[in-house]
Amino acid sequence: MGASEWADRLRRNGFAVEEALGSGMEAAAFTLGPDSVVKVWFDRTAADLAPLVSFYAELLDAGLPFATPDVREVSSLAGRAVTVERRLPGGTLHDALASGAIGPPTAQSAALTVITALAEVAAGPAAAALPVLGEAPPWSPNAPTWGDALAAVLRRRLDRYGAGLRAAVRDLDAKVAGVLRLLAELPPAPRGLVHGDLCQPNVLVDDTGRVTALLDWGFLTTKGDPAFDAATFAGFFDMYGPDARRWDDTLTALFCDRLGHRRDRLLLYRAYYALIGAHAYDPAGADGHFAWCAATLDRPDVTALLVG
Repeated sequence: MGASEWADRLRRNGFAVEEALGSGMEAAAFTLGPDSVVKVWFDRTAADLAPLVSFYAELLDAGLPFATPDVREVSSLAGRAVTVERRLPGGTLHDALASGAIGPPTAQSAALTVITALAEVAAGPAAAALPVLGEAPPWSPNAPTWGDALAAVLRRRLDRYGAGLRAAVRDLDAKVAGVLRLLAELPPAPRGLVHGDLCQPNVLVDDTGRVTALLDWGFLTTKGDPAFDAATFAGFFDMYGPDARRWDDTLTALFCDRLGHRRDRLLLYRAYYALIGAHAYDPAGADGHFAWCAATLDRPDVTALLVG
């Protein structure tokens, strides 16, 4: 069902839909006036959304210096979850940068603002209870350490998708062994708030490039090491453009310099994401995201870290 059909159906069920706001992998959003939006979730029921709604309520009290989603109502329509949420201020960092409204230095500053703010916030129990990559189990809540929790998810994903990765990545098993070895050396119980999917479309800014809101939590959100977000945001910032590697190197250096992150730790988390996230959007591994993940695992600096 397309956006216009969903808009008509929502109107017939009492929602004063004005216009389509956007449609992503998980939901279509429509405005309900200047202050609210309604979302139809394509593959989730109201019960499925309960952990995320609880997390968003917890997040409102976290003290972040920008807005976060505020779910005000949950209902069902045709077996799908429908949420009414606060309309968050600003436009996407992607649009601001692409249009020339802000330049690269301002975009870098916005990225640093987000990473710094998240690093200063402790995660609550609702963050730790979220599912990972849309799968039912959370981040292995009974694992004794952070590294053990990450390793459990990695093994689960490789059991399901390892064959596709082995066909695309050189010396995959040796690289997996390297990741597991380094995961065992991580701090045992970091308490930071990890967003897990920081990218330009998920950061909202005002006309000056000031960060106003952070969207779309839940993909890999959990309690853990803030360096994970630093690692992935540097890579996700520009995944496919001609300046992708320049952005990656610039942001990696910035996060290491300003926040004290170690580059080898960021490369570890980047490799880890590439392993667990390669099939996140296409189980067959036939999309650009899979290709990006495979290329990440074959990067010379990543290979040197994992296998020497």
